[in-house]
Amino acid sequence: MAEADVIEIIQLAIWTTLVAAGPSVFAAMFVGVAIALFQALTQVQEITLTFIPKIVVILVTISFSAAFMGAQIGRMTEVLYGRIETGF
Repeated sequence: MAEADVIEIIQLAIWTTLVAAGPSVFAAMFVGVAIALFQALTQVQEITLTFIPKIVVILVTISFSAAFMGAQIGRMTEVLYGRIETGF
């Protein structure tokens, strides 16, 4: 296996991770910013106010995007198995 193969596999793994985790991370970021704006406007500085909405939104996002995430991971697995089969 050459260095280029290793770099390509690592690049594929990082890209798959970013694409699969993207919807959940963006949803959590959006909710976090919205709650921070709400806290700044109302001057309610409750630390625990951010956790429950983020957890709920992340769980809902994962439940809706689970098929997409599985497809991305499955696609990466097929590429890796194909490379193993052909000997890189």
